[in-house]
Amino acid sequence: MGTRVTIQDIADELGISRNTVSKAINNTGILADATRDKVLKKAMEMGYKQFSYVTAAKSGSSILSIPVPKENTEIAVFLTNFVGGSHFALIMLDKFQKELAGLGYSLTMHRVLAEDQENMNLPASFSRERTAGIICVEMFHYEYDRMLCGLGLPILFVDAPAVCLDEPLEADILSMDNQSGIHALIREMIRRGKTDIGFIGEYMHCQSFFERYMAYRNAMFLAGLPCPDELSILQSKDGIRYPSSEDYHEYLEESFRKLPHLPEVFICANDFIALDALQVLKKLGYSVPKDVYLIGFDDSPESRIITPAFTTIHIHSQIMGFSAVNLLMSRINEPSLNYRTVYTETTLIYRESTED
Repeated sequence: MGTRVTIQDIADELGISRNTVSKAINNTGILADATRDKVLKKAMEMGYKQFSYVTAAKSGSSILSIPVPKENTEIAVFLTNFVGGSHFALIMLDKFQKELAGLGYSLTMHRVLAEDQENMNLPASFSRERTAGIICVEMFHYEYDRMLCGLGLPILFVDAPAVCLDEPLEADILSMDNQSGIHALIREMIRRGKTDIGFIGEYMHCQSFFERYMAYRNAMFLAGLPCPDELSILQSKDGIRYPSSEDYHEYLEESFRKLPHLPEVFICANDFIALDALQVLKKLGYSVPKDVYLIGFDDSPESRIITPAFTTIHIHSQIMGFSAVNLLMSRINEPSLNYRTVYTETTLIYRESTED
């Protein structure tokens, strides 16, 4: 066997199908827990990609080599909104919590309200004395995040504010690959003869949105295609910091009406923006995919059940959970490490919104 272990190698070792192994590793489809645990354990044993550890199938104990804590056993999760069933972070945090439990840590959840961020206040439920580290999930207030970095605690950001010309945060960052899928999508659109492509999404909302927008622009540039600003919708309603769905629909409708023409393809910063765009386009009398292709990002459950189902980019939440533990525990164990930004694999999925 070569040095690079493949899904097929794991399937051959276990005597099961490649599709079953893929479902277990990527946390897609329906599998028995015993089958999933067996596949993940074998993937770890064979050294598949980033699987340097998994939860042992029978004992439930983690095999990540990190010392068991003697004190400060809480890992605090900071969120601006509690994640629901549609959010990629739900599965990620579930895997994160299971691995932490095997290492002797517990997880505490803390919602950071908008006024807390504006006033630089820590959540009332947070105890610095009991906390070994913090994981921030989609915390996009740059100054507040800088304040958190000054607490002297190990900290990990899952996605981050769009830093751009500001000083980088003094923390580790975990993100999904925001470029490869968009590059592959644009290559395929060009192959199909569709070169008039726009982007929808507030590109400075967060680092992942910024990277997705830049991936779109870079791919168009490398393909020798124009990337006119007037075919992209990149802001939100003026004067409203936290727009409601109705506010954003109004903004989209105004923006669609101002377009010089409707492009052949719209790439959206995530599935929920694509869903908003679909509703407004239908209101204006346009049909997806007949009049325009519409592409999302995240592969949320909504993207699969909407009509038409969205072409989108799947985030592998399970490997994000494993990577989060690896990053935060290694930072706790060795605080002097250089700061790291880690990207996990994403997968482009074609569906009906691009006539697939």
